[in-house]
Amino acid sequence: MHSSQQPPQPSVHRVVVLALDGVYPFELGIANRVFGEARHLYEVVTCTVDGLPVRTGADFSVTPDHGPEALESADTVVVPPYDHSLLSDRLTPAMAAAMARIRPGTRLVSICTGAFLFGAAGLLDGRTATTHWVLADTFRRLFPHVTLDPDVLFIDDGDILTSAGAVSGVDLCLHLVRKDHGSELANHIARRCVIPPWRDGGQAQYIEQPMPEPGATGTAATREWALERLDRPLTLADLAAHAEMSPRTFARRFTEEAGTSPGRWVIQQRVHQARRLLETTDLSVERIAHEVGFGGAISLRQHLHSVIGVSPLAYRRAFQATSDV
Repeated sequence: MHSSQQPPQPSVHRVVVLALDGVYPFELGIANRVFGEARHLYEVVTCTVDGLPVRTGADFSVTPDHGPEALESADTVVVPPYDHSLLSDRLTPAMAAAMARIRPGTRLVSICTGAFLFGAAGLLDGRTATTHWVLADTFRRLFPHVTLDPDVLFIDDGDILTSAGAVSGVDLCLHLVRKDHGSELANHIARRCVIPPWRDGGQAQYIEQPMPEPGATGTAATREWALERLDRPLTLADLAAHAEMSPRTFARRFTEEAGTSPGRWVIQQRVHQARRLLETTDLSVERIAHEVGFGGAISLRQHLHSVIGVSPLAYRRAFQATSDV
């Protein structure tokens, strides 16, 4: 008689969400929403730095069931974002005491401004991290010893992982499930949440591209003029002639006002327009390339991938696809 052996069951991974004062409610629930779809593999609990309720970024407060002692048994700690006005390069005494409870080797995960807590704790010095692109300058000013990449959705730096704003926290949590237990489970959870299992590219595809205001001074009028002619050649000489400046003066003024060179700006606007057409029309990639001033589909693919990290078809699928329920 032969005895059958049952395969060993994976141990439950304890995820502790640290809710800080000013926490954003949507992001507070991301870890539980994603990891909670695999309760046989993950246990998710939420705590505060002192065991007391915290106010949220909305018009209500929350009262997690756990205090900072929950951090002592965490396998992964997730820090959701908290109010911008509370961001600092120093920890409060309560924050410092709570962080000291985390065991060495615990996986640390931040969503959006949660990276500021890790930065203030000195955990990101010498590392690469990300946060919401709107706060890139603030982050660099507060944490000059951290290499910030504001273009990506998340960064996996081994035991510390950081993500950009809001839904990129979902991307990162799915990445962790995929890393821990494979793509099949991550894809299953994504379908249950009715979200893409993987979003190509980075924050660059979501960064707002403000348009110049009509009648503005400086190079704004030329930028507006150029936006109406993206399908035509637009050289530095063309732009400078419209602005009635020398190319050298125009390039300097343009960079001061737009934050980038004229040539790079034109490419960005062509990519921005191509994205709009990919999202809202069924035009072929070749036709869109000509509509926005790229010579052909190959050029469009190269520029789109360079700016936002995806191909035209992948971008169109991401923004036009329907999800399984």
